[in-house]
Amino acid sequence: MRDMPASQLNPRIKNVWRISDAIWIVIVFLCCFVPFALVSAIAPEEEWAGFVALIVAVAFAVVFVLCVVVLPPIRYARWRYELTPDYLDIARGIFWRKRFIIPFIRVQNTDTRQGPVLRAFGLASVTVATAAGEHEIPGLAIDEADLLRDRAAELARLAREDV
Repeated sequence: MRDMPASQLNPRIKNVWRISDAIWIVIVFLCCFVPFALVSAIAPEEEWAGFVALIVAVAFAVVFVLCVVVLPPIRYARWRYELTPDYLDIARGIFWRKRFIIPFIRVQNTDTRQGPVLRAFGLASVTVATAAGEHEIPGLAIDEADLLRDRAAELARLAREDV
């Protein structure tokens, strides 16, 4: 089996993941908790609604701690990439490990993306598109992302010229 790719993401990506996950977890929690809390407040005789609201609140606390405290450092340690003259190698995953080897002959497009949370931390993502789909390398410093995008585009152009 091949060695793991050498390059890691920027460590600030852990905070981006924490914030993004926290936003989604809170939105889902509110959508699940509020209806049962309202039923419990409006009709106190409906004891089941308060019990369900309590279960949702406990589940929220567990998922929140897991996704915001425990998983980001592990996810960061498992996320690797490497750009070689022939292919882009991406390895990621905590429980289900995935390894992508993307030959540059197959690359159709490369671009950078930056949402509001990434922008706040001075990070960007590089996306490499093939006919089979898109592969993203998140959490790179903006200048590093631009260099990686340009280098991948140049290697893809050279690979097509060699054919």
